[in-house]
Amino acid sequence: MEKVIIIGEAGVNHNGDINIAKKLIDVAVSAGVDYVKFQTFKADRLVTKTAKKADYQNTNFNDGNEYQYQMLKNLELSNDDHLELMDYCKIRNIKFFSTAFDVEGIIYLEKLGLDYTKIPSGEITNFPYLKAVALCGKPVILSTGMSTQEEINDALQVLLRFGLNKKDITILHCNTEYPTPMKDVNLKAMLAIRDHFGVNIGYSDHTLGIEVPVAAVALGATIIEKHFTLDRKLKGPDHAASLEPSELKNMVTAIRNIELAMRGNGTKKPSESEIKNISIARKSLHLNKNMLKGDLIMQNDLVALRPGDGISPMLWEDIIGKVLNKDKNEFDKLSYSDFL
Repeated sequence: MEKVIIIGEAGVNHNGDINIAKKLIDVAVSAGVDYVKFQTFKADRLVTKTAKKADYQNTNFNDGNEYQYQMLKNLELSNDDHLELMDYCKIRNIKFFSTAFDVEGIIYLEKLGLDYTKIPSGEITNFPYLKAVALCGKPVILSTGMSTQEEINDALQVLLRFGLNKKDITILHCNTEYPTPMKDVNLKAMLAIRDHFGVNIGYSDHTLGIEVPVAAVALGATIIEKHFTLDRKLKGPDHAASLEPSELKNMVTAIRNIELAMRGNGTKKPSESEIKNISIARKSLHLNKNMLKGDLIMQNDLVALRPGDGISPMLWEDIIGKVLNKDKNEFDKLSYSDFL
């Protein structure tokens, strides 16, 4: 199993404060994620002044304003912010990543030389956006929250039409509700995406806790994306559905453990670590009573006891009828040298 790419989604959990953003980078480094990801947008190019908030945004960021614009305006990162955060990531030895929400943002991030282009779920039906992503020519991560299989196919065809190869596209199963109810996760859809489209798969998680992304890795996810925050009680649209620092670290540890557990070749045989326990845990044939030289071994004369370094109880029937060539005591372990 290849190493799973873990993306710590800082997103807009910096609340528009560059110092909080740097603290989020510190958390990501401590947790051991591969990338720390932010969001690149300008509110003026993302929403109208009358675009209403989602229910979860009203719940998690109840500022008395029902519209998205001002909330998003306060969460923008400037170009200078991007450069400062990239420099800080270099200092902390972690990869910087960001998601753009418009064509201008895609072009800007492409100039920054990032490893991937990430398509958020809300842009999966945005033709000019998808075309711009494909023309960048970089590996693409496509989130699929709220989408149907047909919409995924339509987006995939745009990416392929404008120059991307399928091998460079990873499709993330996702549910765009913050937090996502467990009953709506539908993790099997991730496997359906793999089987239907023949692409690498991953999972972008908005559930509470770490169970589902860990399960996704066990099922074959190659990329995991998970929101995290300094404190779920902070005011903002995504904090309530994010992991706190210790939880993010626990998720990374669990995923790395699952990676190790999935690396076997699939052949069922004793592992290197358990071979020494075979004779300790298994049993071998022993006598159930004192017996004398010349006695015939009968059914009731045998008992299976630990240790298992003698004759296997699977050979029970082969030993019945054999004749002892020496006196033996109750519970003595039998060997073939005991028989005539």
